[in-house]
Amino acid sequence: MPIGALGLTLFGAHLFFSTPVQPPQTEGLLAFISEPSLWWVFVDLLCIGIFGGIFIVPLYSMMQARAKESERSQVIAANNIYNALFMVVSAVLAIVLLGVAGLSIPAFFLVLALVNLVVAIYVGKQVPVFALRFVIWLLSHSFYRVHHRNLKNIPEQGGALLVCNHVSYVDALVLAGACPRPIRFVMDEDYYHLPILHWFFRASRTIPIKLSNRSIRSALNAVKEQLDAGEVVCIFPEGQLTYDGEMIPFKRGIDIILRQTPVPVIPMALRGLWGSYFSREGGRALLKFPRRFWSKVEVVAGRPIEPKDANAQKLFDEVKALRGEAC
Repeated sequence: MPIGALGLTLFGAHLFFSTPVQPPQTEGLLAFISEPSLWWVFVDLLCIGIFGGIFIVPLYSMMQARAKESERSQVIAANNIYNALFMVVSAVLAIVLLGVAGLSIPAFFLVLALVNLVVAIYVGKQVPVFALRFVIWLLSHSFYRVHHRNLKNIPEQGGALLVCNHVSYVDALVLAGACPRPIRFVMDEDYYHLPILHWFFRASRTIPIKLSNRSIRSALNAVKEQLDAGEVVCIFPEGQLTYDGEMIPFKRGIDIILRQTPVPVIPMALRGLWGSYFSREGGRALLKFPRRFWSKVEVVAGRPIEPKDANAQKLFDEVKALRGEAC
């Protein structure tokens, strides 16, 4: 949705600047479409249509996917009513701006583009998940060529717990950018409170945790609330980044989570991140010269495991098997 909104604003505004002051005099369709002064107009109109589709199709898909099956037809009907209402409002706005205020059609498109930008910013602030997922996807796919396998094993609805190996500081970004559902991550409290990044972590509803009884208890309660609410929660049971590329035995906290909230557990593995700028291979992460760019990274999901059959050792073995030799 953010891509579509930005595209509508950009090409709607550009249409104002690309439209000739005086319409060219041409005879016949071929001469009209061959007129050089109109080529940018054609491009702008085409892109407005394309980005309009990019904007609306995901929203329609989300509306149908998230609505209860028994209420889906009512939700679609209500959406159609709102669409009809805003069509009338837009017609009245066009009459006022074009007729009463005397704006030209290109200027009208500029006004619509600016209003669209304001609304997109407002929606982004009210429902930050749209903008956050876009930023996460953009960042993760800018650093790496991300491929994924068997992500259909993540349930489409209901609470689920993801467990994954911890290789680099961008593991969460890669997972969040690849997985189809929003993920609530559990992370170290010291990183959670980093300047600038704190707002990002809080907006994405990250769960902070620290090695103290009070913090652990608070984090476990937060995990339980999220799982009970039908959210997907991801933890890195190793508790720290690997120093040598090999996996560290999983902490027992995962057993406590499953005892208090029995939900399906999906083992996951990240492959190809060891040796990246954000890993500890060859020195401290983030404090060494990057040696590769846009390398291939894989996100692999295993079959869901019932909570009664899951424990720290079994999940460690499952994740290690998924990871294979490519760490």
